[in-house]
Amino acid sequence: MSKTAAYAAQNAHSPLAPFSIERREPGPDDVLIDILYCGVCHSDIHQARDEWGGSTFPMVPGHEIVGRVVRVGAEVQGFKPGDAVGVGCFVDSCRECAQCKAGEEQYCDQGMTGTYNSHERGTGAPTYGGYSTRITVDQAYVLRIPESIPLDRAAPLLCAGITTYSPLKHYGVKAGDEVAVVGLGGLGHMAVKLAVAMGARVTVLSTSESKREAALALGAHAFAATREKGTFKALSRSFDFIIDSVSGDHDYNAYLGLLKFDGTMVLLGIPETPSTVAAGALIMQRRKLGGSLIGGIRETQEMLDFCAEHGVASDIELIDIAQINEAYERMLKGDVRYRFVIDIASLDKAA
Repeated sequence: MSKTAAYAAQNAHSPLAPFSIERREPGPDDVLIDILYCGVCHSDIHQARDEWGGSTFPMVPGHEIVGRVVRVGAEVQGFKPGDAVGVGCFVDSCRECAQCKAGEEQYCDQGMTGTYNSHERGTGAPTYGGYSTRITVDQAYVLRIPESIPLDRAAPLLCAGITTYSPLKHYGVKAGDEVAVVGLGGLGHMAVKLAVAMGARVTVLSTSESKREAALALGAHAFAATREKGTFKALSRSFDFIIDSVSGDHDYNAYLGLLKFDGTMVLLGIPETPSTVAAGALIMQRRKLGGSLIGGIRETQEMLDFCAEHGVASDIELIDIAQINEAYERMLKGDVRYRFVIDIASLDKAA
């Protein structure tokens, strides 16, 4: 085991502060990674403040990790020291269920092992995330970062990027499709970029007219403010696919009415209050309402390669680790475009 500098929450009410953790030395199948950047996901706040329940402390958040390989185990193939690599939302799974064998480890029957706020299979040791200087991960859960993607802007692809890419691919969004993106935050801005890169015609739907300029700058073809009278009527039956990234309470039925015949709406956010869905909104036009989590290792690598081919990366604000508590408060106010990323070199300096 080796001592590693980190930032941790000691309980649900404490600010994140410097902390020391232990990382295992690489085993035969392990990759030891020097962390360079870590994205800040809204789920980091939920878990660090125990808003979903079941949080374990002390907690080192962070599951959008990018760095370089330091050392590899004797059985590792495909990675060598110096390689740019990433670690996303999970670091293990059962590897035996149908989903794991199909490369859909995020839906593992036994539950994926989270990059943080989880426990290692076998040892039961707590997992600690990317607000730290190093991490050791089994090679099967490490991703290659293509050279053409800036490493700091690659970090959010490992959560926000794959969370939006996976449903776009699974439901077969293609060139010429009319796609609506609901919400323009960390997830929404990636959905816009990816859908545009796939050749779709993209409309951003937001409660705030102030998002219009930003949506168009990201590549969206159109924008509509949903609080304006007549918006839902004007856009009735306009879209083949809707990707809903909003976690706040909102009426799913209103958005289902914007789908064409045989259209699909996919939910990425989890509002605090369950929404009532009218059967008629689905039945009368054979519409579909689905949900999607992140993606498996295979699909996440596919997404990274797609982003490299099409020049897609996340729009970020780079911060020092000492700014993390302030960043959390700004995220709660929606004051970030579109993802905070921690420069982990600042943790070395802080330590």
